[in-house]
Amino acid sequence: MDETFRQLIVSMNMGAISFDADLQMIEFCYMPEGVQSVLGRFRPKTSLSRLFPEFVGSEDALRQILADSRSDFRMDNVNREDDSGRLTYWDLLVLPDADTGKGLLLIRDVTSRARMLQELNQRRYDALLYEGRLKQRDMVSDHRLLGKSPAMETLRGTIDKLGRVPSATVLLQGETGTGKSHVARVIHLRSCSPGAPFVDVNCAALPENLIEAELFGSEKGAFTHATQTRKGLLEEAEGGTLFLDEIGELPFGLQAKLLTVIESKKLRRLGSNARIVFRARIIAATNRNLAEEIQARRFRQDLFFRLNVAPLTLPPLRELRGDILLLAEHFIHIFNVEFKKRVTGLTREAEKSLMSHPWPGNVRELSNCIERAMIFAEDGPIGSAELMLMPPAQNADLSTQWQLPPAGVALEEVERRLIQSALEQTRGNKTRAAALLGLTRDTLRYRLEKFGID
Repeated sequence: MDETFRQLIVSMNMGAISFDADLQMIEFCYMPEGVQSVLGRFRPKTSLSRLFPEFVGSEDALRQILADSRSDFRMDNVNREDDSGRLTYWDLLVLPDADTGKGLLLIRDVTSRARMLQELNQRRYDALLYEGRLKQRDMVSDHRLLGKSPAMETLRGTIDKLGRVPSATVLLQGETGTGKSHVARVIHLRSCSPGAPFVDVNCAALPENLIEAELFGSEKGAFTHATQTRKGLLEEAEGGTLFLDEIGELPFGLQAKLLTVIESKKLRRLGSNARIVFRARIIAATNRNLAEEIQARRFRQDLFFRLNVAPLTLPPLRELRGDILLLAEHFIHIFNVEFKKRVTGLTREAEKSLMSHPWPGNVRELSNCIERAMIFAEDGPIGSAELMLMPPAQNADLSTQWQLPPAGVALEEVERRLIQSALEQTRGNKTRAAALLGLTRDTLRYRLEKFGID
């Protein structure tokens, strides 16, 4: 080994062992302290395969290097335990030493790299496990409509028919928590190809000043901060399903634009005159009485007729008493997968509690109840105490709440405080605040300006 090569090995902190044609070690040319502490003291004439059993079976390849018929031989991530019992990892490279005619074994410590790769692989494995659990949850939750009651059998039959007509517009009605979004997804899965998009739009959650751009998309420069062209949610649903949840919350002005899209099957982005073909099924959902909304001039009658092609009213859970325990067992199975538990079901007391509860929150309340119980439950059945069912809130008698004090009130101040309270409850959502107050959005906007409320 010439001096330049030796200095290179030292600078790279690599170990170097020379060996002869009999594959016996001649000397430690250079050995970092960490490697030498693991290999032990140098003993001349020791077989190379005794120090590195990994070379057993590769003796011919090593001799070919000495005979100049092979340029090199390598082994990566060979591991050894150090004095503390931790694994260290080395890359082994065998080269011919042209100066001496011997072989040269180079040892490079790659412990840091190996541990980093192990951590990366572990994260990938964890991600695959998590993805598998999600897929398993999807298999038991998104592809089926549970229930054996007559109402659920009728609903299931209607959904099967809708699955054979992928273009029909569907209007889902029912109380909050009855599973409208789940039914929408079931209809989508039964009527569209596996890769078709399902775009879920909560009309009440979209910011009022951005809802039009979010739905229809926008061209670059269409408004302030529109720095690039963006597809809208309607375009994203191409070839699949557009689910418009809480359709009753859609601003009155945008209802006319949505009606135009449904009728013409075309849409236009903000800031553009070009028409884009709209090819997606529309499923709308609401917990409001749209007939009353039409009478109050908060919902367009012509849009209602367009949406109401295939109406479905989902029954509340209190009318599906025979399905409550079936749904509860289904949720237990889901959360067993998600929480890695082995809860076996419900005690008789817990079953009685579930059956006697009025379920004002419907299926969503039942799901939350089981999830809460599963968090604290150990292996075995869930007991009645673990369900932690809350008594339903009773509507207070308004006649006892609103009484004019003897000194009178400033009516405008009361009105201003009511509007502020409604905005606080809805976190600034003006559409929902107007609904709480029994006002139209335009009337609420006028009163906000009147009282100087931002």
